[in-house]
Amino acid sequence: MLHQKLIAGEHPGTYRVTELVTDDDLLTIAQAIARQKLVKGTALTDKYLAQQALQGLLQTRDREVFASLFLDNQHRILAYEELFLGTLSAATVYPRDVVKRALHHNAAALMLVHNHPSGHPEPSRADIEITHRLQSALELVDIRLLDHLVVATEGIVSLAERGYLG
Repeated sequence: MLHQKLIAGEHPGTYRVTELVTDDDLLTIAQAIARQKLVKGTALTDKYLAQQALQGLLQTRDREVFASLFLDNQHRILAYEELFLGTLSAATVYPRDVVKRALHHNAAALMLVHNHPSGHPEPSRADIEITHRLQSALELVDIRLLDHLVVATEGIVSLAERGYLG
């Protein structure tokens, strides 16, 4: 289905559409490409590519989704998991469960991400507070929190770039 609608373009990372596609098809294709960029073993050498892939996965969701990229000590992806599903405006996040999943994957580091279905990526006070709680919980088991991204159709906000991780 998807593989029949796209073929590789002349330049690396480009594609050509081989038949008519709808807006929904384009979103599905974009999400498939984003998932390919987040496969196990991929090293996160360019944080902006990772941010774009995560935005592509979550920006169109109609409910808040809280997810994590579990990374090894070389920042290679061990797994991507959507951990908590919320409502239109909030998701309840349990630090204990995040730590359990990180230990399950034997992660050395994490990149957290959640979406704002409103389209506006500005972090809320609750986003900042849960980031601090998660960072503290992860530090207890020697796991580094690299970033917490808030993604939306209007952009991406990195809590690390805003100075909320220390």
